[in-house]
Amino acid sequence: MKKLLLMVGVLVSLPSFASVSANVSFASDYIWRGMTQTDGIAMSGGFDYAADGGFYAGIWGSNVNFNDSTGSGNGAEFDYYFGYGFEIGEVGVDLGYVAFDYPGNEDALDFEEIVLGLSMGDLGLTFAMGQDGAPDYTEISYAFGAVGVSYGEYDDYGDNLAISYGFTCGSYDCGLAYTDFSDKGYSGVDEDALVFSVSASL
Repeated sequence: MKKLLLMVGVLVSLPSFASVSANVSFASDYIWRGMTQTDGIAMSGGFDYAADGGFYAGIWGSNVNFNDSTGSGNGAEFDYYFGYGFEIGEVGVDLGYVAFDYPGNEDALDFEEIVLGLSMGDLGLTFAMGQDGAPDYTEISYAFGAVGVSYGEYDDYGDNLAISYGFTCGSYDCGLAYTDFSDKGYSGVDEDALVFSVSASL
């Protein structure tokens, strides 16, 4: 709750020359870094605030289901983030902070990351540095028009490969993605999934 109040305070205090947007999405599964977070249907949505100078902040939420027999892994996920994007020559730089919050789980699943994103044309690099003992994540991605390919390494968890295709469905944005996750000893289970999603900006 403290994180939510802090983020709301930031959004309210930002200057009037920034823009606010909202989004809602439906997906056949919520896949994050190659691993399912819902083991089925996912509904998500969020709010974003972007200033002309490069500062941004937002809130995003989704249902989750980690198949925990105790039920403690079921419920919701809320992500609170802010950052600053700028350019150095032809290189885009994005430095941000993300807090992952799982209400009702006694903070056992909560963690935070400092994220550095670099981009040049269709090539992207992401370095997520886990805080307070949380694992780090590194990803490289490339876009071939509407087709995106990415490969990531998540310390203590595993590697993932994703191939995605984005297209329009009338007035909605749709996507089809294949993901393959190779476990490194975290759960002992490799995962692969084919996911369809449809989203809208409000």
